Amino acid sequence: MTSQPVRSPHTFHIPVMGTGFMIDAALRIAKYGISCALSLVDDELIEQMRKFHSAREGESYEPIAAKDDDARARRITAYLNLLDRVVRRQVAALQASPFEPGSEITRYFELLPDGPVSREYREMLATDDPAQRRQRQQRLRALAVPGTIDVNIMSKGDRDAYRNGEKLPPRYSDASAAIRGFALSTLVGASVVLSAGMNPRLYSYAAELNDFLPDEDGLLKKKITLKVSDFHSAAIQGRFLAKRGLWVSEYRIESGLNCGGHAFPTKGLLLGPILEELMEKKAELIEQLHAAYAKALAQRGRTPGPSPHEVRITVQGGIGTAGEDRFLREHYGVDGTGWATPFLLVPEVTNLDDEHVGKLCEARDGDVILSDSSPFGLPFWNLRNSASEEARQRRIAEGRPGSPCPKGYVKLFNTEFTETPICTASRQYQKLKLQQIEGLDLPAEQRDAMREQVLAKSCICHDLGGGVTRKNGIDPAATPAVCCGPNIVNFCRTATLEEMVGHIYGRLSLLTRSDRPHMFAREIELYLEYLRGQLEKHRVGVSTLQPGFVRETKENLIAGMEYYAGLAQSLPVDERSALLAPLAAHRRTLDALPEGP
Repeated sequence: MTSQPVRSPHTFHIPVMGTGFMIDAALRIAKYGISCALSLVDDELIEQMRKFHSAREGESYEPIAAKDDDARARRITAYLNLLDRVVRRQVAALQASPFEPGSEITRYFELLPDGPVSREYREMLATDDPAQRRQRQQRLRALAVPGTIDVNIMSKGDRDAYRNGEKLPPRYSDASAAIRGFALSTLVGASVVLSAGMNPRLYSYAAELNDFLPDEDGLLKKKITLKVSDFHSAAIQGRFLAKRGLWVSEYRIESGLNCGGHAFPTKGLLLGPILEELMEKKAELIEQLHAAYAKALAQRGRTPGPSPHEVRITVQGGIGTAGEDRFLREHYGVDGTGWATPFLLVPEVTNLDDEHVGKLCEARDGDVILSDSSPFGLPFWNLRNSASEEARQRRIAEGRPGSPCPKGYVKLFNTEFTETPICTASRQYQKLKLQQIEGLDLPAEQRDAMREQVLAKSCICHDLGGGVTRKNGIDPAATPAVCCGPNIVNFCRTATLEEMVGHIYGRLSLLTRSDRPHMFAREIELYLEYLRGQLEKHRVGVSTLQPGFVRETKENLIAGMEYYAGLAQSLPVDERSALLAPLAAHRRTLDALPEGP
């Protein structure tokens, strides 16, 4: 029987960032009730971190070699079990610590937002009677619950596995092995965050894993979170999973462009209208999904509960102030918010070496770009002067462009020159592609643009782990990539955990720019830049635009601006101007863009 963990009072979580920035963050923040997610892309890095933390914790370490049977899943299970054991020990020590200044349990409660639990804490502090005080303290110790250790699987990154040149069964693919590794771990109440679109093979395989199915009491040991860009995506994927007996416990809405890492731009659908539609249709969606879910479970011989499991709606992407955070929760009724990029400037939480922390502190507009760096073919936010970018440019200058491809996690799609897929960031691919381009009879401008697009690809599957391997001396020569979002330019100094949490809850402000636009206005600006870039790529012949794409995008942006003009009246006066002031200029910019190619 699975007992359902009590949820922490915190109203925010820290989403996944790269492969290394959050890989062990749970060891530093889960005990304080803060939930976070780590990436399961790089099992080599995961194995390195298991060895590193086993030594730190005084635990024995038995290596799992890459050639061992089912190594990827076993590595992931072993590492997650290690995190689970350590966090459980930390929480037990925290709950047993004295209520005194500087203690762990005191830090736990002083980090919390205002609410019933924090008020109980303050009432305990104000209690003079020793017996009553002890009684209140005992109750508070039980309320000091950890955050969840969630994991992220990028559904698009589902590389097939080979051994001795032979393709292995689908259950050994990267994504399937990763979700199996998570399902077999000892974690309880944690979620797998599925991102980057729908993967029917992965979703169908998840239905074979018992921890995602309800136990005899109707409880879920492991949960599923979908990161989606709009209601349509949430409904389609939710139905696909429900028909296989899988329940989506959380829909995590992320801005299409105002985020970090990979971006998933819509056709101009903006965050506010997306949230409005989702919250309006939430009850209807849950009812429909529960009917399909109950039917699927009954067909499998399981008894579904009479009512749906809980469904949470959370939102992330570009949130920068306590006012924005509060408005999202109060106006739209979302259950929580995600804060990622600003935590790159909290060294006690995320993994980044001092050099790159300094670069982020100095970053200004233009230093963080929406690039073509990702071999996935998706827009990717990139710090322009990271060591990874400098290494990429150096290889080009030396006449040896492309990465040696040390890990190959993005050997997924391209078979243009080879029978088995190779990565478009690899030296092998770029050499062959550049040779092909030189042999084409093309206008010089188009040839140059095509060459630039090929050379833009960088080795993110290895370099996104460079921050943690360089910082901890595992690989001092690593060249870290940094995938912060554009919101980083509003935070120009390092902060403690107390300061960043205080900023989120409005106890202080860490913003260093008085001219920062509202997050909704900034998203519009990013869409204008993106649309302009798409038109330019089409003009020079390196991409094509679907018929009606520009017209539909412009219509959606206009509708979104009109929505925000009305919504602004619900905002406090200072935040209202930060949203309204840029709208007229953005509309003029949009009107000046052509209707299409």
